[in-house]
Amino acid sequence: MTTSTSPTTDTVVIAKRPSSVTAFFEKYTLIIITLAVIAFFVFYPGTSHQFMTVSSLNTILTNMLCALMVALAAMFPFVAGYMDFSVGATAAITTVFAARLMDQTEHGFGWPVWLAVLIPVVCSPIIGLANGFFVTKMRMNPFVTTLGMSLLLYGISMLWTGGQRLSAPTGSFIVKLSTSKFLGLPITVYIVLIIALIVWYILTHTPYGRSLYGMGSSTASARLVGIRVDRNLWLGFVIASLLASLAGVLQLSQVGSATASDGGSLLFKGITFIFLSATAITPGFFNVWGAVIAGILLSVSVTGLTFMGYAGWTTNVFNGIALIAAVALSTYLGRKKRQG
Repeated sequence: MTTSTSPTTDTVVIAKRPSSVTAFFEKYTLIIITLAVIAFFVFYPGTSHQFMTVSSLNTILTNMLCALMVALAAMFPFVAGYMDFSVGATAAITTVFAARLMDQTEHGFGWPVWLAVLIPVVCSPIIGLANGFFVTKMRMNPFVTTLGMSLLLYGISMLWTGGQRLSAPTGSFIVKLSTSKFLGLPITVYIVLIIALIVWYILTHTPYGRSLYGMGSSTASARLVGIRVDRNLWLGFVIASLLASLAGVLQLSQVGSATASDGGSLLFKGITFIFLSATAITPGFFNVWGAVIAGILLSVSVTGLTFMGYAGWTTNVFNGIALIAAVALSTYLGRKKRQG
């Protein structure tokens, strides 16, 4: 009796590697678009005389700094696959808290400026600790948790301000910080650049940062390989709150005053920077330098539209379109990266 066996045919799915041209455009399209937009406003007759100035450069850079700081703050939970919508409110409450402590009028306490700035920054990690506790220990949805924390912080800010605008003392170092320049650029530009370098190094060159990216790819797999997911995520929320408080200090320095509603626009701009970052440098992954490029692109576009004389509503429309496009592109590239 002869027994015959037939080979079993297995279907093997092989991911097609993108061509070098496709890979190039995936990494650098956002940079190319940014350069094209800059070139347009440089050569467009209606904006060229205003755009090609040092003052214009300073405007472009300073307009993006606070939102970029919020993006750097939110980057830690975002790369781990969790959203933190409380960073904008954290920046706002830091601005309000510091302004009220240093305010010399009947609405403030008249404390020394350095102490009024230090206390909110030192206290800000409490917000991250609370977010981390609710998400990691109570297993609450991070979207709902951080959104609720945001509403709570805005309410406290409204209570502290009483609907009033609180001002920093004229001539104080916090006000001079944004007006002081080095090599023609504001000192705050260098400060944010240094913070961006530190965040980039932590996320890409340390075991902690790489563990966050691993968690973002697959939390279950991260647990299986021994990554302490809850601890790392908790720490990410704390770092996010700390950096967001620095964004609030920067906002106070640039504006010179504070209201309870200052953090809303920072949040949505920062989130736009984050999602657009996944379309540049490291496609499919949130990354620091992609966020910086996105910030430059949006700031250049808004500044150019302002020079062209368009009404203020165009800024919100443009930012809204940019956010929708950023989410769509980052989702597509992220899905493509996982399939590949």
